Amino acid sequence: MAAAGAPAEGASAYEYDLVVIGGGSGGLACAKEAAKLGKKVCLLDFVVPSPAGTAWGLGGTCVNVGCIPKKLMHNAGLLGEGFSDARGYGWKLPEKIEMNWEDLVMGVQNHIGSLNWGYRVALREASVKYLNAKGSFVDAHTVEAVERNGTKHTLTAERIVIAVGGRPKYPGVPGDKELCITSDDIFSRATKPGKTLVVGASYIALECAGFLRALGYEVAVMARSIFLRGFDQEIAELIGKDMERRGVRMIRPAVPTAFERDGEQIKCTFKNMDFGVEMSESFDTVLLAVGRDACTFDLGLDKVGVTFDKSSGKIPVTAEQTNVPSIYAIGDVLESRQELTPVAIKAGIRLARRLYAGATLQMDYDAVPTTVFTPLEYGCVGYSEEAATAKYGADNIEVYVSYLKPLEWTMNHEEHNGEPVRADNSVFVKLITNRADNERVVGAHYLGPNAGEIIQGVAIAVKANATKADFDDCIGIHPTVAEEFTILEVTKRSGQSALKKGC
Repeated sequence: MAAAGAPAEGASAYEYDLVVIGGGSGGLACAKEAAKLGKKVCLLDFVVPSPAGTAWGLGGTCVNVGCIPKKLMHNAGLLGEGFSDARGYGWKLPEKIEMNWEDLVMGVQNHIGSLNWGYRVALREASVKYLNAKGSFVDAHTVEAVERNGTKHTLTAERIVIAVGGRPKYPGVPGDKELCITSDDIFSRATKPGKTLVVGASYIALECAGFLRALGYEVAVMARSIFLRGFDQEIAELIGKDMERRGVRMIRPAVPTAFERDGEQIKCTFKNMDFGVEMSESFDTVLLAVGRDACTFDLGLDKVGVTFDKSSGKIPVTAEQTNVPSIYAIGDVLESRQELTPVAIKAGIRLARRLYAGATLQMDYDAVPTTVFTPLEYGCVGYSEEAATAKYGADNIEVYVSYLKPLEWTMNHEEHNGEPVRADNSVFVKLITNRADNERVVGAHYLGPNAGEIIQGVAIAVKANATKADFDDCIGIHPTVAEEFTILEVTKRSGQSALKKGC
């Protein structure tokens, strides 16, 4: 007979089978999958307002201040560029077509609000307990959850998953948090950004600069050194040049040293890294995109002994399990893993299935495709040329390249500030193969329109270990830019011109 106060025979010693801290894409996916497998699950989500005061609903970075609003604003910019194409096709349009920032923001936020509500409904339908509360560890099986009004809950669970994601870094110079905004704030900004300085060289920096310029605002990008660190650098430089051609001013190598009020504007004092000279310029908006840190510093990880990087907040894991057996982590908090929504979702689902359905399939972090939504989009999967050279050696890789112009652009002969709106040979395709392995394709890169749609299909081939012969054997769909992957002939080693002539 069980002692008084002890769990009944066969009953769990914990209130929940699983507590998930974080209601972003990965946390939601993991929680719902565990509940689907019959487990009692509680999910906590809480958004600490940004220094500018911005907060948002359930769904995490991607839905609220990342992929979704970014793609919508990027598309708004593409639509604006399309008016130039339309004139070439005979459409009679007024010379000046205005963009209403307020209407755009309202539309974006209304869509996000519908997604927030949908996630709450989905949790309820999955029988996942949802608390809008900030979680932190008491011990390896106990979490304290504090609601905004101060109400506290103590939750116990057999297992706990950390899925709190990340937030933008600040450079740590005077005035940064008081006067500047980040990607946390731009998508809900009530007033027009006006003349904007974007500080950073990351994909977030270039994407934001790109859509703001496409929407008609004066934009400058301040970068310390290279663009898109970790991506293929040949293409990164092509992106920078394309953005300059579109009117984005590049200030590099330079770093900000202070921000201060200048009437209605913000004065940025910055140092040129080549000459050490300090200069200043004033802007209506300064957007910082200098990296992200994991939101793990106030979780009480030290208290329970979870190992994590004291600088970035990132957590090292093996098969998503931390060094504390009952505590797991997924998504943007992981050390040396991609900060991508589909990665977090798949990792969360596979983790739940391993824990509760006897599955053995691990998350595969290799050959993960991604797209940078700059005005000229960049999609890639596998190794960059630099990484392939480092792994296989320069003599063991073959790099196939081609420049081309989409058929759809050939009707547009307009110029902007003396530059063609649709430049010849501005689309670029690169395929990297391992010569020592039957020319297996180890990297595929595409710079041009609809990059995500194109590289997703290519990624399946790369994941399936396709060779260059497999690509060559595939019949292309004509006339498309994607077919270029099936007819690549010119290699860098050959020294021949990769510029396209004819269709």
